[in-house]
Amino acid sequence: MNFRNYKVPYAHDDRYAKKVAYFSMEFAVHQPLKIYSGGLGFLSGSHLRSAYELRQNLLGIGILWKYGYYDQVRNQDQTLQVTWMEKHYSFLEDTGIKFQISIHDHPVWVKVFYLNPETFKSAPLFLLSTDLPENDYVSQTITHRLYDANVATKVAQFILLGVGGAKLMDELGYNPDVYHLNEAHGISAAFYLYRKFGNNIQEVKKRLVFTTHTPEEAGNEKHDIYLCNKMSYFCGLSVDEVRTLTGITDDQFNHSLAALRFARIANGVSQLHGVVSRHMWEKYTDICPILSITNAQNWRYWADKQLYKFMEEGNDKMFDDRKEYLKRRAFEIVADQTGKLFDPNVFTIVWARRFAGYKRADLITRDQQRFRTLLENKNFPVQIIWAGKPYPMDYPAINDFNHLVHLSKQHKNMAVLIGYELSLSKRMKQAADLWLNNPRVPREASGTSGMTASMNGAANFSTDDGWIPEFVNHGNNGFVIPKADYANMNMHEQDEYDLEMLYKILEQQVLPLYYSNKETWRQVVKNGMRDVRYQFESNRMAHEYYEILYNAAY
Repeated sequence: MNFRNYKVPYAHDDRYAKKVAYFSMEFAVHQPLKIYSGGLGFLSGSHLRSAYELRQNLLGIGILWKYGYYDQVRNQDQTLQVTWMEKHYSFLEDTGIKFQISIHDHPVWVKVFYLNPETFKSAPLFLLSTDLPENDYVSQTITHRLYDANVATKVAQFILLGVGGAKLMDELGYNPDVYHLNEAHGISAAFYLYRKFGNNIQEVKKRLVFTTHTPEEAGNEKHDIYLCNKMSYFCGLSVDEVRTLTGITDDQFNHSLAALRFARIANGVSQLHGVVSRHMWEKYTDICPILSITNAQNWRYWADKQLYKFMEEGNDKMFDDRKEYLKRRAFEIVADQTGKLFDPNVFTIVWARRFAGYKRADLITRDQQRFRTLLENKNFPVQIIWAGKPYPMDYPAINDFNHLVHLSKQHKNMAVLIGYELSLSKRMKQAADLWLNNPRVPREASGTSGMTASMNGAANFSTDDGWIPEFVNHGNNGFVIPKADYANMNMHEQDEYDLEMLYKILEQQVLPLYYSNKETWRQVVKNGMRDVRYQFESNRMAHEYYEILYNAAY
């Protein structure tokens, strides 16, 4: 295949004619391609799948991580061990394209691989690698580990995605109408485009759009502006020129702030996150408008079609049988990993996502007496599963994971699993009767795991954050902890309130409903399945990106 003068290899729908280059550090397209860590990748993977289904004129640009994110294995005592295994992908095509970019005033060779749309039914995806014999060892390591903990390596990764991705578009002759940055990792592309268009900032703004995923300012990536300059982040511009161009006056280069000043338009990833983002950035001048496009997940990839079929036929017996089968199959993984035999007829709670402090994986366990009573309840028996990956250097999150592992040794109906990637994620959603999500409000920009849980017959139970305010009608299609006056609470008070409400709703509403009123429980699950397909399917999201962001006049 000739990749010069590249065109998306299928006839595009006229509604989606604009050429879009979609930049993301991670893409969770399918289990075998391990170049993702968590929610950002799950989101971009669903976006590419929907772009393919809708025949959009869009391609993805990412990085081919030699060791992926990391492999989650166990120490002898079952606690978390981080390992890196080299990955090989026979299904990726070598484009034959090689070019150089400058990193640290040093030429670095970039090789380009291609994921054909027909391989996993996704929009075309180009992946960049520096792991080449032409490069010195340090340059080769740029594409070794996703979100490398070394600051200089991480900055180099950002340069590769942004500058390398923008240069790839020139190598392909693709000439995008829109450069879409999914999070600010690729904002170095703006400096490349600025130089390309004769130092004309308006030409950059005309083409650049930005999706922000971070609901608090401290969480946005910042790096020393002099380090960035030394590493050729700014494509030859001086620090003074960068300050003039971006309006950044201190010594920390704020990638998201730069993106909001370079883009013509931006979006938060839920209605609530749009509000939070506008408030968060309003003290800064020259910010582009921040709209909302709520995240969604791809129904065709994630949903259990049999459950939907039986729901639509009104066949409750087969619906129940199917859910029991899905649980039984998922519990084989639990037994294999932990030696614990779970019962598909027992109410199963699952907490599974990236381990991070604000997501509070251990919240339900913090009242030890109440937790023990819950697990030992004979009238309303319960099983609980945890799964998820902390960042490999996030030691407090790793400590939370290991604490749950040790606690699980005391209970035969509590399990902690490793290897939380796409396949296990789907199985855990099929295992769940209740998908537990308890981030500290308003820290979760969107959160999408509950969407795919609903697509597999699980009811959501969440704090009222991210996408949940747009979805949950308490007791009708899921369950939600009502917001308190969090702004006037300290962190401990917030956690105490959420924990008390979590148990109150679980003990007084959820468990009695499941065991004593199965008809109503089933209806809650079905309502969630219907509502999530209608409102939070990624074809809706991919369509809105064209309507609201890409086609917006500048």
